[in-house]
This record gives sequence, C-alpha cells and structure tokens, in this order.
Amino acid sequence: MSAEAALRELICVLAKSMFDRGLTGGSTGNISARTQDGGLLVSPTGTSFGRLDPARLSRFDATGTLIDGDPPTKEMPLHTAFYDTRSTAGAVVHLHSCHSVALSMMPDVDAENFLPPLTPYAIMKLGRVKLLPFFLPGDPAMGDAVRGLAGKRSAVMLANHGPVVAGKDVEAACNAIEELEDTARLAMMTRGLTPKGLSNDQVQALVTKFDVDWDT
Repeated sequence: MSAEAALRELICVLAKSMFDRGLTGGSTGNISARTQDGGLLVSPTGTSFGRLDPARLSRFDATGTLIDGDPPTKEMPLHTAFYDTRSTAGAVVHLHSCHSVALSMMPDVDAENFLPPLTPYAIMKLGRVKLLPFFLPGDPAMGDAVRGLAGKRSAVMLANHGPVVAGKDVEAACNAIEELEDTARLAMMTRGLTPKGLSNDQVQALVTKFDVDWDT
C-alpha cells in the first residue's frame, strides 16, 4: 500500500471512530491532512464522518488546485488558514462536538483561554485555545480570523459551532480535538461546583516540561 493510500484509509478510520462515539453527527465535521508531495486530502462537502470513502476524498496538489475526488468541504478557508500560518500543521480537524459547543455559549468563558485548566492533557496537547465569535457556516471570515492569530494557536473554538484543531499529523490532530471535547465536558459537568483545577504554578510547570506553545 502506498503512503497516500494508507493516509486515505487512516483519515476514514479516525473519522468513523469519532462519528461512532458521537463526537460529530450527521454530515457535520471535516478533516484534512498533508500528503507527501505537499498536497492535501480533504473530506468532501456534505459527507458523514461515519461513511467517508477513501477513494472519493478531495485531493489537492501543492498549489492548492483540486485534482481529484469530490468537491471539498465548504470550510476549506479554515483548513488553509492553519496550513498557511503554522508550518508544523500536517492535519486539521473540525467537529461539532456537543460539550465544547455548550461551553462556548457560557457568558463567562475566557476568550483568550477557552478551556479551564482542569487536567494536564489539554494544556499539553492544545496550549491555549482561542474562542472566536460566531460566523455563518462556510464564511471565509473564519479563515481570516485564524490568519489573524498569526500561527500562534493550534486550536480555536468557533462560538456556537465547534472546535478546530491543527496537529503535526492526522492522529495528533484527532487526539488533540478529542482532548478538547473531553475537557469541555469536564467543565460543563463541574460547572457551578467550584472544582479544584490546576494552579498557575502547575500550569507553568507543564508548559516548561512539555515545551508547550503557550501564547500569552
């Protein structure tokens, strides 16, 4: 099996796993990954994560031209914004995961640091998550908002919509976005219960030990 064929299969396997566990439903969510020649494989528009076909993924060449497969997700501006501004980005995932969306609706969340420091893992995998305002689905302004961050965040939360995460490869991106959703779920479960989270010193120790890109 070629490297690209293996990547196509992996994208579909990971997407189906997230769909099967309720992390994104219906035809929501989109996923992309860099190919060895600098192109992209992208989930097509209107497709379900539970039924992606490896042979029908949208295939872009290194110049950004669609050369094979079905038409891509309408959220391409989000994906290209991460690739263009983060040299380490090898994959991008966007979900409509319930708990992170619920947390984005809360009036007191910190837009600069969306996730509360409840466990080490979101800090280690995501750094600070930026909460972006609401945009209409498919609005290119979402990509503009990501570009405005100048590559300083690997993850953003679209208010009332869903998280978007860039990772070094497709497995890392999927693992990170699942951590985002898990942390949001913990935040919603403990909301109003004054949970004991990590202290500032503990957060800084994590940032130092694991070399986290902790933009301030």
